Amino acid sequence: MQRCGERHGVAPGYRSLHQWSTEDLGAFWGELADFTGVQFSQSAETVLARGEQIQSVRWFEGATLNFAQNLLLERSDVAADSPAIIFRDERGRRTELSWQELRVQTARVAAALRLKGVEPGDRIAAVMPNCSETVIILLASASIGAVFSSCSPDFGSQAIVDRFRQIEPRILFACDGYVYGGKSIDCRAKAGSIAEQLAVEHLVIVPFLNEYSDISELARAELFAALLVKSAPERYASLPFNHPLCIMYSSGTTGVPKCIVHGAGGTLLQHRKEHMLHTDLSAGERLFYFTTCGWMMWNWLVSALAGGVTLVLYDGSPFYPDGGSLWRLADEEQVSVFGTSPRFLGAIAKRFRDVAEKLELQSLRTILSTGAPLAAESYDFVRETIGERIQLSSISGGTDLISCFVLGNPLLPVYRGEIQSPGLGMAVDVFDDQGNAITSGAGELVCTQPFPSMPLGFWNDADGERYRHAYFERFPNVWAQGDYAEWTAQGGMVIHGRSDGVLNPGGVRIGSAEVCGPALALDEIDDAIAIGQQYANEERIVLCVVLRKDLQMTEALRKKIKSAIHAATSPRHVPAVIVDVPDLPRTISGKTVELAVRAVIHGETVANTGAIANPEALEYFRDRLELA
Repeated sequence: MQRCGERHGVAPGYRSLHQWSTEDLGAFWGELADFTGVQFSQSAETVLARGEQIQSVRWFEGATLNFAQNLLLERSDVAADSPAIIFRDERGRRTELSWQELRVQTARVAAALRLKGVEPGDRIAAVMPNCSETVIILLASASIGAVFSSCSPDFGSQAIVDRFRQIEPRILFACDGYVYGGKSIDCRAKAGSIAEQLAVEHLVIVPFLNEYSDISELARAELFAALLVKSAPERYASLPFNHPLCIMYSSGTTGVPKCIVHGAGGTLLQHRKEHMLHTDLSAGERLFYFTTCGWMMWNWLVSALAGGVTLVLYDGSPFYPDGGSLWRLADEEQVSVFGTSPRFLGAIAKRFRDVAEKLELQSLRTILSTGAPLAAESYDFVRETIGERIQLSSISGGTDLISCFVLGNPLLPVYRGEIQSPGLGMAVDVFDDQGNAITSGAGELVCTQPFPSMPLGFWNDADGERYRHAYFERFPNVWAQGDYAEWTAQGGMVIHGRSDGVLNPGGVRIGSAEVCGPALALDEIDDAIAIGQQYANEERIVLCVVLRKDLQMTEALRKKIKSAIHAATSPRHVPAVIVDVPDLPRTISGKTVELAVRAVIHGETVANTGAIANPEALEYFRDRLELA
């Protein structure tokens, strides 16, 4: 703020800074690149060149850089022998990788890829746990200019093939297995089958379950250690700002997943802003996020290396052997910023509150939450049990932008149940159905100006039609995110759920989170999903709940749930039907798939169950078509 005030006459205060950042995009993003220390091989001729459409904007024309080099820069404030990555898993394994070791191993893998003929633009795929080797593979790919794409090993084989087949990777890295909830799952045969279906040139097996995995039965396979060259100098290709860095995927529950291509420069710059300013991360601090390599938060986590931040990686169940495992990790590893999900915080508050009340967590200052709307009760839980000194930041964006539209802010108060502020440079607004900006009431979350981390496009979408249809068809020349949102009186935001999951009883639009939130606040409810069902020529709200294990649904409990929802919202929010189910279907990243449930209870076919982590959960709803 001080710099922008001195150089650009911006008035003091975050609101003034944000307004300027969305009105003078070129000046803001250029200033941000300089302030956050982005290292260019060649400077930009112009920061922003507008086109006819919002998606045809060109950023940092003429500039070149390398994403991996920016993450591995030697810094005066970070010792080469200090940890860059700390890895732990549920088996109790712990390893450290220093900054110098990370640079050396990245160079060795990059050299091996070059020997196999990998060039800029080639695709490298990985089916890997959240471990150091996966970070190294991404960095090695980026150092060459190859395009990286990953899935976690708990994805089903068909879901992985559906994603990777579209991008035709030359090399597939895969783990020999993984551990979750105390169980070891061997993945060697699965990796071999996937490699065969993709017709990759090389399959590289990374030992994770066993140090010496037997791969003799896998065709064209080699072990990760055998791939590495003995030594190699650091080499970083100088590439255009918008050179492709990675390919992410839509959830794929309504069809074959869309392949979303993200550029190196836009990803780096957006993440530097979110880490350095919105999260206030400094060199030497430690960042943890519970995520898998199949979720964009893994990419977001890795980028923090660019600020000299130590990554704390964890692979396994967050509740193994008990609900205190991740908190102990945060305490023992002196984590400064702890990233998680609303589901995790809700479970801790209900089932492991005694664990939370014993926490010290002296190094922890910020908790981040994303993946779903964060209930107001979770704010109470954090404040009451972990402490007022903790900044609780609900953040929201998406795979589509590999970053956030609205997120935390160290300069502003945290209000119960609200996301603090829009991100700098993000012209976020809320539109009604006619495309008018509204300051009160809920509507469509949009972004009215371009931003550097907009996708370069979709893979195999030469004319850009699918890309345009995905984000710009609802409101011409405006990005529509597909979230149902509302501004608050404090200038923050509440996300009520996905727009396609909005409930519409009696013509009144209601976000699913508005119904689920009060229900989830009850001790009896472990999980919930609200959907609209067409019944007797109108739509009614159906609330499906997962009860605590020792309970059964009763009429008294139904009345209690309805009363809680009525008291917290309005009579229109009260569900017409409440049923209990053993489980809710979720994507691999843990998000409930409302559209799939809605399809099932209407007797429709779910297009792609391979994208659902537990597709068997859909069967619980098949006999509920005539709910009463």
